[in-house]
Amino acid sequence: MRSSPASAALGPTPARAERFWNLPNTITVVRTAVVPVLVGFPLYSGAAGSRVVAWLFILAAVGDLVDGWLARRGQQVTKIGKLLDPLADKLLVATALIVLVSMGRIPPLFVWMVVVIVGRELAVTGLRGLASAEGQVMAAGTLGKAKTTLQNIAIGALLFPDPTIGLPAHAIGLCFLALATVLTLVSGWAYWREYFSKQGSRGEGATG
Repeated sequence: MRSSPASAALGPTPARAERFWNLPNTITVVRTAVVPVLVGFPLYSGAAGSRVVAWLFILAAVGDLVDGWLARRGQQVTKIGKLLDPLADKLLVATALIVLVSMGRIPPLFVWMVVVIVGRELAVTGLRGLASAEGQVMAAGTLGKAKTTLQNIAIGALLFPDPTIGLPAHAIGLCFLALATVLTLVSGWAYWREYFSKQGSRGEGATG
């Protein structure tokens, strides 16, 4: 069937431009605004300041769940949102952990855990970027989501003053940090295994 002269003149239908300022992306940007607050935390690290910063971090962590749910429910998933959302997560976690180390709320004995967590986040981010360039999607799995939850609980507890509501907040935070480190290593290994297993299957398909 021949196309009509009118349709030929119009050419292909242009792709629909994505709207950046939708609600999920706006929440992500607001979450990122907590990062400079964390950087300045040593300047107002008293009991009141600790509570305020801890609750801001908790709200930012909950916002991660909310913006993802809204994006899927309202079909507002955008390419820039897929980039900014995990970037905001990693900025919040890495900044909070480094600041907590500088303030002495994470003792020297636990610093290696911070190195492992931050290093893993950078490595997996690079791996996801490499996979994306090759057309391979590496979605967050159950282990990765559990790891993020433990990290957020650990950081939230360490940001609160010690004690909080009669509980040893910092001791609790360090326990969760240790658990998060274990899942950080396990989930990181799972990402690398997934990537190289798919690379291997591609190689077999090419030579088969």
